Amino acid sequence: MSAFEKIYEQVKKIPRGKVATYGQIAMLAGNPRWSRVVGYALHSNPDPDNIPCYRVVDRMGRLSSAFVFGGINRQAELLRADGVEVCDDNTVKLDKFLWNGL
Repeated sequence: MSAFEKIYEQVKKIPRGKVATYGQIAMLAGNPRWSRVVGYALHSNPDPDNIPCYRVVDRMGRLSSAFVFGGINRQAELLRADGVEVCDDNTVKLDKFLWNGL
């Protein structure tokens, strides 16, 4: 299984109403140094309908200004539709919405 496939498998596990960080997905995919690789994988997501890359945020809870599937506003829309509160500064409160990875 390729690194991207491992990453996609973990991203698919993020439940509705939760987010994960790039570093968290990297760790779950098997290599804690893959945070940037996670970003590359999500940027080339082959199946955004089934791989919810919009649920991945940075370690501070910030949304991606380079969200490839419609920009930062689209990522915020998708998260809100999932029940995740997005603050005016395009961040998510990780203490409330961070997935525990189980």
